[in-house]
Amino acid sequence: MLSRTASNLFWMGRHLERAETAARLLDVGQRITLLPNSDAGYRNEWNSLLQASGTSDLFLRKYGEITQENIEEFFFFDRENPSSVVSCVEKAREAGRIVRTALTSQVWDALNVTYQELRRIEKTPRAKLDTATLTDFTTGHTSTVRGAINATQLRNDGWHFIHIGFGLERADATARLLDVKYFVLLPRVEFVGSGLDTYQWMVILRALSAHRAFHWAYGGDITAGGVADFLILNGESPRSLITSLYETVWHLDGLARRYGDDVPATARDRAKLTLDALQERDIDAIFDEGLHEFLSWFIGEIAAVSNQVHQDYFLGGS
Repeated sequence: MLSRTASNLFWMGRHLERAETAARLLDVGQRITLLPNSDAGYRNEWNSLLQASGTSDLFLRKYGEITQENIEEFFFFDRENPSSVVSCVEKAREAGRIVRTALTSQVWDALNVTYQELRRIEKTPRAKLDTATLTDFTTGHTSTVRGAINATQLRNDGWHFIHIGFGLERADATARLLDVKYFVLLPRVEFVGSGLDTYQWMVILRALSAHRAFHWAYGGDITAGGVADFLILNGESPRSLITSLYETVWHLDGLARRYGDDVPATARDRAKLTLDALQERDIDAIFDEGLHEFLSWFIGEIAAVSNQVHQDYFLGGS
């Protein structure tokens, strides 16, 4: 496969997942604001999304004031935000167009319909749109594209590249969504373990469409340790860090088997080291280390694996 084809398939997967992440971040913010927890009203919660996504400086330069309306515009519609839903869907569609012959008609149709429907939403007056509508649109259409990919694409190297993009982006996204909880500060330390604290953890589960799955796996009450374990170390949880990284390693193994000695397997080896380090931890060790510190380490590791994928496969110049 040409390196530019592989790169476009990889980034098509990443941008589709990133669009969904932006929508899920909006959902987290909207749900948390239903129960204000600081003297600053809703500002603390919306600011947490900016901090966790790493886009605070870009937002403040353009918008200044942190309001729900500005955050929705920035995370969903703003083309100057490279991680907005509109930006990511357009990039995914353009990457798919470039490698149109590597996609089945069902995948291209699903991707193109997503793009066309998004253009229609852009023309809708903002007053007629709410956060739930924007979130449901994004998660529904990205799921349709993924379904078409899994149902119709050959299990060849292109399929592996798409899913490596999905896996790395999903791992990064879950870590950032978990980190929102760190940035949403409770009013006083005695609120840790309170109903307010529990509600915020429940919001994270619902934003990841994992609330029912969590209760299937753990039952009982929602606790910080339980939610963190489910979203970090539980291999049955589809969006957990360990599941996303394990699937990424599996697809990198597939490429290594396909290409053999023709391409170095450095990205696979780096991803395996990160997976091994994750498997050696338990949730108590992660909380002792500090959840934010652990997530910062993990996000850095995912970025390093992504950079190594680029070095191994996308610098062929053809």
